[in-house]
Amino acid sequence: MRVAAIDCGTNAIRLLIADVTGDRLTDVSRRMEIVRLGEGVDRTGMLSPAAIARTRAALAGYAAEIKESEAVRVRMCATSASRDASNARDFRDMVRGVLGVDPEVITGEQEAGLSFLGAVKGLAAPGPYLVFDLGGGSTEFVTGTDSVDRAISVDIGCVRMTERHLHGDPPTARELAAAERDVTAAVDAALAAVPGREARTLVGLAGTVTTVAALAHDLPEYDSTRIHHSEISRTAVARVTGELLGMTVEQRRALPVMHPGRADVIGAGALIMRIVMERSGHDTVIASEHDILDGIAFGLAEAA
Repeated sequence: MRVAAIDCGTNAIRLLIADVTGDRLTDVSRRMEIVRLGEGVDRTGMLSPAAIARTRAALAGYAAEIKESEAVRVRMCATSASRDASNARDFRDMVRGVLGVDPEVITGEQEAGLSFLGAVKGLAAPGPYLVFDLGGGSTEFVTGTDSVDRAISVDIGCVRMTERHLHGDPPTARELAAAERDVTAAVDAALAAVPGREARTLVGLAGTVTTVAALAHDLPEYDSTRIHHSEISRTAVARVTGELLGMTVEQRRALPVMHPGRADVIGAGALIMRIVMERSGHDTVIASEHDILDGIAFGLAEAA
C-alpha cells in the first residue's frame, strides 16, 4: 500500500511517501523543509502569519508530490506548535485548503506513541527501550519493548529553549546556566513519570540527534545511511554540545553536515540531548532516522 505521511512540528515540516508491506516500509520520497511554524509561540501564544505562509508554501509542494505519487491514504499530524497556539484554527483551515484533508493536532502522548512505533521496528538492539523524540517545541519520552508502556511529553525543545534562554551569539554562561536548569528540571520530571533509567537501550530521534551524530562521527557530509542506528557515546555528545554552544550561528551554518535552517537552534537541542543522557544514566545513544513519520505510515497501512 502506498501511503503519504506528513509531520508538521515546531521547526520543520516533513513528508514521507512510502510503500508499506507488513512490517516493511520502502521509501518512495522523504522531504524536509524548515518552516519554523512555532516561531514566537512560546512568547505570544499564536502562530504568526509569516510562519503559516511559510508552511503553506512547503505544503503546496508536498500536496503536488502526493498527487503525482498516487498515494492511496494521506495523514498529516501537527504537533507542539499547533497544540499551543490560540489561533490553531487558522492553521487547520489553511491545511484543509491546500492538502484536502484536516491536520490531526495530536497530543504529546500520541506523538510519543507514533515516534516509538517508527523507531523500534527493525531495531536490533535489545529492549526495553527509552526513546526520546527531540523536537522544536517539545520532547517526548517513551518506554517499552514491543509496544509503548509509558509515555510523556514535556515542553522543552530546541526552538523553545533558544527563544526562552539562548539570546547571545554565542550564548553567555548565564544564559546557558538558565537553560540547563530549565531542561534538567523537565527531564527529571519526565524520567520520574516513565522508567527510562531502567531501559537497556536509549534511542534518540529527530534532526538534532542525527546532526549531533553526524558531527560526533566526523562525517564530511550528511549521510543518513551512516547515521541511522549508529551509536554515540555520552562523551562524544558532551564534546559536540560544547563545541556547538561555543560557536556563532554563522560558524555552525558553515559545518558541512548542518542544515542551514537548524544552525540557530542546534545548540539548545544538543544541550537537551546531553542532559537526557546524563540524567537517564545511559552511556550511549542510538540515533534513528526513523521516527514519527514512519509510525504514521505504518499506522495508515494497519488501519486500512
